[in-house]
Amino acid sequence: MTTTATGSASGTTRAPLDRAFAIGTPLTPVGYYPASGPLPEVLEVRRQTGPWDAVGQRRQLMLSDGGSVTETIVAVDAPNRFVYELSNFEKLFGLLVSGARAEWDYSAEGSGTRIDWTYTFFARPGAGPALKAIVGLFWAPYMKRVLPGILGRIDEDA
Repeated sequence: MTTTATGSASGTTRAPLDRAFAIGTPLTPVGYYPASGPLPEVLEVRRQTGPWDAVGQRRQLMLSDGGSVTETIVAVDAPNRFVYELSNFEKLFGLLVSGARAEWDYSAEGSGTRIDWTYTFFARPGAGPALKAIVGLFWAPYMKRVLPGILGRIDEDA
């Protein structure tokens, strides 16, 4: 059985549901994911196969530690849900993780939108305890620091 480690963050934007989804889903990660502890910054997006809003689209994120990771969209249910899987992790996470899944759930809340963001990492054999520690100590709190910047961008562009 594969060990998993999960982090999540939630927040609300003033934008209505359809607008929040339309702005938030295709955002580039560059500028929103700085380096923090053992977590590298997202520096650049390469090899994006098309608009970042359709199943099957793929892109490579270049990271500040010299590594990269590939994201592939696996589900889009506009304006409520957006899911992508991560593969080909390099560097530290490449030693610990066989893959990951990011889920973005959007729901109307008053005149705005609530966004629930969940990341699940799948540990390589024997790496479960180390992965759980890194996700618990670094990734989960990091998500709570990253999401407000994304929500702010949605509010600005709405």
